[in-house]
Amino acid sequence: MRTELRPAYILHHQPYRETSLLLEAFSLDAGRVGLVARGARSGKGAGRGLLQPFVPVLLSWSGRGDLATLTGVEGRGGLRPLSGRALISAFYLNELLLRLLQRHDPHDELFHAYELALQRLSAVPQQPEWTLRLFEKALLQELGYGLLLDHEAHSGDPIQPARLYCYHVQQGPLHDDSAALPGPRLHGASLLALDAEEGADAQVLSESKHLMRVILAQYLGARPLRSRELFRQTFAGRAAVPLAHDEDQEP
Repeated sequence: MRTELRPAYILHHQPYRETSLLLEAFSLDAGRVGLVARGARSGKGAGRGLLQPFVPVLLSWSGRGDLATLTGVEGRGGLRPLSGRALISAFYLNELLLRLLQRHDPHDELFHAYELALQRLSAVPQQPEWTLRLFEKALLQELGYGLLLDHEAHSGDPIQPARLYCYHVQQGPLHDDSAALPGPRLHGASLLALDAEEGADAQVLSESKHLMRVILAQYLGARPLRSRELFRQTFAGRAAVPLAHDEDQEP
């Protein structure tokens, strides 16, 4: 139960009965929560316009179990509206949280990482790739699957920027001495850039994206991400969309 207002974001909403909404919210100190916003679709519920994704809000609710009742909502300062690739990238962040977080499992650091990612998408909407990689890194860390990025898994040797490594999902970076090793190949410079969270050139963006795709696939399962399909539908055939340093433009 949360009777006092807490910082949160709406991850997803859908109609419920005749006048209400079902909400999935991500809050600072309660994690992912399911809420019923009674009367929200009729205009009788308070703060109806605030119950949208990517709007910073304060929420309160009552009740226990998987579905509580929303009792209060207030705005807490908005972001500039997202559009285009930045908007779809933000939907991708929400989809990751919905797919990978359990309800009622607080993740304070991840909440701050999510908020920072939205701020970056709003400030630099045409360059979302590095923002997504840093959020994916924070998400994996919070889930207990943090990446080994600064030293080789077997020997413990420091990562060398010019050397090519094979990243084994269960172990970490290994010297790429054999084509038989499973896992994505990437240069040490890409591992070190992810570790330091800076220095993202074209090679780093491409290699780190491939790395995150492979690792996240282990936990997302076979069901496709809707945000990637939305990207395909939105930008199919639009040559004006920049390639973002990677032949695959999707989040």
